[in-house]
Amino acid sequence: MTAIRIVVADDEDLARSLVREYLKDSIDVQIVAECANGFQAVKAVTELKPDLLLLDIQMPRLDGFEVLDLVGRETNVIFITAYDQYAIRAFDVHAVDYLLKPFSAERLAEALDRARRKIAKGESTTPTALATEGRAPGTKQDRILIRDGSDVHVIPVAKIDYVEAQDDYVCYRAEGKRLLKQQTLADAEAVLDAARFVRIHRSYILNVDRLAKLELYAKDSHAAILRDGTRLPVSRSGYSRLNALIG
Repeated sequence: MTAIRIVVADDEDLARSLVREYLKDSIDVQIVAECANGFQAVKAVTELKPDLLLLDIQMPRLDGFEVLDLVGRETNVIFITAYDQYAIRAFDVHAVDYLLKPFSAERLAEALDRARRKIAKGESTTPTALATEGRAPGTKQDRILIRDGSDVHVIPVAKIDYVEAQDDYVCYRAEGKRLLKQQTLADAEAVLDAARFVRIHRSYILNVDRLAKLELYAKDSHAAILRDGTRLPVSRSGYSRLNALIG
């Protein structure tokens, strides 16, 4: 029998020790890494490609949702968490299972049984769905995290000029840099503050603080001119949304 390879990510030593104790007699389970913060978790999942991630939500440096946002690969996840009604709603749909602290050995065994069935069927979880839907409704991010190999770029939302769709990626333009993140423009729009960012075109989201002026480009077509001279296309519907926002 092939062992299920597990990464355990929890900032509490006691919690990791408890998981290790509960699993010590499970012959088909192998803990391949233990992580005390989010950055360690991203590195472990990226490099080791485990079958299952036991992930705490509240961790220093990166929280559990940010870890999933950076992993960039389908991963089976069991959340270890305190009660959160919004997150649990998403866990029910997308996660293998969730464990409410404190949990028993029997409850962990039950969650592992669910994981075994999913893994046997070749099923996995899309991390971005969990990351997006697990947050409370209306929650907006104050930073965007982008993984580049083993490096993680942290972009304060206030520094973003615009976001551009590029095939299966979006490109964040900030402080003269262009950084690619594997997500949809709709996912990016969902976590950006609608009072500051507006979808001006099917391929562009603009930070209105960067807008210098609007120019008529052709009949019913406009261009947004940014303070640095960058020109972005503005669709008819985008023009309406932009006008509604800036008055």
